[in-house]
Amino acid sequence: MKKKDIIQFGTGNFLRGFSCWMVQQMKDQGFFKGDIFMIQSHGDSVPETYQNQNNQYHVMELGVSKGKEINQISKIDCIKAVINAKNEPERFLKLAENPGLRFVISNTTEAGIFFKQENPNIENVFPVTFPGKLTALLYIRFSFFEGELEKGLIIFPCELIQDNGAELKKIVLKHANSWSLPKTFLDWLDASTLFCNTLVDRIVPGFPKENMDKIRPNLEFEDELLVMTEPYHFWAIEGDEKIKDEFPAEKAGLQVNFVKDLSLYRKRKVRVLNGAHTAMVPMAYLKGLRTVIESIEHQGLGQLISDIIFKEIIPVLGMPEKETEKFALDVIDRFRNPFIRHELLSIALNSISKFKIRVLPSMVEFYQINGFWPPLLCQAMADLLVFYSGMDKEGKKIPLKDDLVVISIFSEAWEADNVYTFLQAVLSQDSLWGEDLSFYASLTDELAEKIDYQSHKSFMKK
Repeated sequence: MKKKDIIQFGTGNFLRGFSCWMVQQMKDQGFFKGDIFMIQSHGDSVPETYQNQNNQYHVMELGVSKGKEINQISKIDCIKAVINAKNEPERFLKLAENPGLRFVISNTTEAGIFFKQENPNIENVFPVTFPGKLTALLYIRFSFFEGELEKGLIIFPCELIQDNGAELKKIVLKHANSWSLPKTFLDWLDASTLFCNTLVDRIVPGFPKENMDKIRPNLEFEDELLVMTEPYHFWAIEGDEKIKDEFPAEKAGLQVNFVKDLSLYRKRKVRVLNGAHTAMVPMAYLKGLRTVIESIEHQGLGQLISDIIFKEIIPVLGMPEKETEKFALDVIDRFRNPFIRHELLSIALNSISKFKIRVLPSMVEFYQINGFWPPLLCQAMADLLVFYSGMDKEGKKIPLKDDLVVISIFSEAWEADNVYTFLQAVLSQDSLWGEDLSFYASLTDELAEKIDYQSHKSFMKK
């Protein structure tokens, strides 16, 4: 089996509990041969803990899968070295000369993929940004191997921006042009190196310090790098069968899908997982609930959330039903994870813009297909409008976290004398919804039936 090494930009909890864990799974099952060279994106020096632990640590999966509680620990020993590129630029660039190097994985956060003009003298003034460092690495590799096409790389950016691979390639090319690198390098890059769009999904809370006394006896060594994750994981990568063969995650039983078009998977995640989260928040909060697990375990609300997903969101997605329903069942299991306390108010941040992107499209498409509005999602929207009054149904203040302009619009709208005047003031704001929703008279009627406007106004006056 040919050795295929990986450079990973990022030493944070997410990648250590996601991609490093996946590589370890593939290696342990005999499907992959290769090591990871981790590049520290932040900080002035690599923490001594890595050296003290020989770059090894554990990943602990805690949660619920298919209705069963999961509690398992894996040792990660696939990391060859951890390098601080800022302090060790020569050591970092030396990685470009590794003939077995094949992959680059990154998670430098959404703010990491951006263009900043940097000094073009690669060997003497080292680039600061991630795309700059990557461009320098690729150019050194091109030069060292004299443009050999087989020495190109496959790049999997995990940053949560749309078309992350395509965007990263644009910036790398922009750096190459701004540094006046030769056209032969640009041609080599285009012919040999793949920038794959990807979509990642896993909750990685990090180091479980509260429970370390219980966990410690189950570890092979004292571990200050231990990472806790949920059992669920998903990675969609735009790529062909060749990439799938080179990165054999599916053979190892991992939830990694190589697809031709990522857009449907992004749509599924946004509509089902994020959409259910956003719809849940106002409905649950106004019932006095405060966390996701309380909401999904609530006798009435838990079934309602399930019905929203399976009866009103999935039917209008236009995706394979069996696969989407499996994803939805996984989502509900994730909501039930007793080891992760997910506060509703943390999800409530900027709820209006989230609702516009995550929920409203499902509502409009449902209406266009069926000729009537989805009643449960309409209830979620009605509760959202009540939530943005800043007062719950017991007269207690709700700490709204949104743009001051958005909060101001609702504050003024709640001064209206009746529910129809209120709804006209709110629904007509295309700045909130991306369109004038008052155009849909039937939606206004549906929401008016679900808001006890005068009763809530009386709470607000107390």
